[in-house]
Amino acid sequence: MKKLAPLFAGLLLCLSTTVFAEEHLDQALEHANAALAEGQAGKASSLVTHAKAALDHSLAASIVAKSVPKGHIDAASESLQDAIDHGTLNHVEPATKSAEEGVTHLKAAKAATK
Repeated sequence: MKKLAPLFAGLLLCLSTTVFAEEHLDQALEHANAALAEGQAGKASSLVTHAKAALDHSLAASIVAKSVPKGHIDAASESLQDAIDHGTLNHVEPATKSAEEGVTHLKAAKAATK
C-alpha cells in the first residue's frame, strides 16, 4: 500500500501536465486562427497581436508537452514567430502564410494529444 501512493501521485502529475498543455494548446489555436483571419483581411498589426498571444500559449504548452505533440508545437512556435516578424514589417502575405502554417501544426499537435 505504501508503494501505491507515490505511483498514483506520479500518475496524477502526468495527467495534470497533459491537461495543462491542452489548455494552452486550445488558446494558442484560437489566437493563431484569429491571426490568420486578420492576415486574410490584410490587417498586419492585428495579425501580429494575435500571433504574439498564440506564441505565448504555444511556448507554455511546449514546456509540458511530450513526444509528437511537442514537435508540432515547436514547429508552430517557429511559424508564429515568422508571422510576427513579417507582420511587423507589414509584409501581410508572408505573415499570413506563416500564421497558416502555425495553425496547421497546432491542429496536428492537438490531434496527437488525443
